[in-house]
Amino acid sequence: MRIHLVPNPDNPSACETARALVAALTQEGHVLTMSPEDSAACGVEAERGGAPVSDLVVALGGDGTILKAAHRLAGADVPVLGVNLGRLGFLCGTGTIDPLTAVREVIAGRARQEKRAMLRASVTLGCRQSGTHDALNEVFIGRCAGARAVDLSVTVNDEPLARWVCDGVAVSTATGSTAYALSAGGPLVSPDLRALLVVPVCAHSLQARALVLDESARVTVTMPDAARAEACVVVDGDVLPCRTPLQRVDVTLGGSDVRLLRIDNRGFVSSVRDTFLAG
Repeated sequence: MRIHLVPNPDNPSACETARALVAALTQEGHVLTMSPEDSAACGVEAERGGAPVSDLVVALGGDGTILKAAHRLAGADVPVLGVNLGRLGFLCGTGTIDPLTAVREVIAGRARQEKRAMLRASVTLGCRQSGTHDALNEVFIGRCAGARAVDLSVTVNDEPLARWVCDGVAVSTATGSTAYALSAGGPLVSPDLRALLVVPVCAHSLQARALVLDESARVTVTMPDAARAEACVVVDGDVLPCRTPLQRVDVTLGGSDVRLLRIDNRGFVSSVRDTFLAG
């Protein structure tokens, strides 16, 4: 099997685990690959290779590392196993099982699969479409660092929904409902639902509420007031460069899903309970 490792290079445990997996699984006849950047940062000698041409991707870190792995797949239909070596690990599927045993369980076919929908955002800068971007958790449209609140108009399928003076709006997947959208007061949504969440962030209003939409919805965010239009776009935590004024962002569910693997027995309810509600 061809296995691509995506470690968090800032986490010493992730780098140590990558070295251990390469040593053990190579001896067992598998091909372990890493990006040149990750291999150099972690000091791991592995073959160079990309996630899209692998049979399995193993993310070593936390939820942020799984997001990194999902973006590296670029739509390729390759399953991802998340090994929690970070703080939260809500998306990780190994529980307390050690990483090597977890990967061996996946190789033996003893993992269950969860399909997670992704978002696709089309960004218009200065009256020109600048490109499309995919997100597993959310797309945030809002004020830049240090800037004042922005004035955002939100429509759904070209029908006006709301206009908020706010820090921004998060458009989230059901998977992302436990991420930034949760911190902004949005609902928790079971990840097997193909839905979009629209969550206003710090709106200057007593009537701003989150909204859950079906999978066919198209959410459009524009800046109607030029005096409060200094906004940026953040895709799964990464700020997109905006060299010209942001004009419009259209968000829909993307065409490809991400397959997350689990070998623990935790479902969504038990994960929410243990991660967010346990004392």
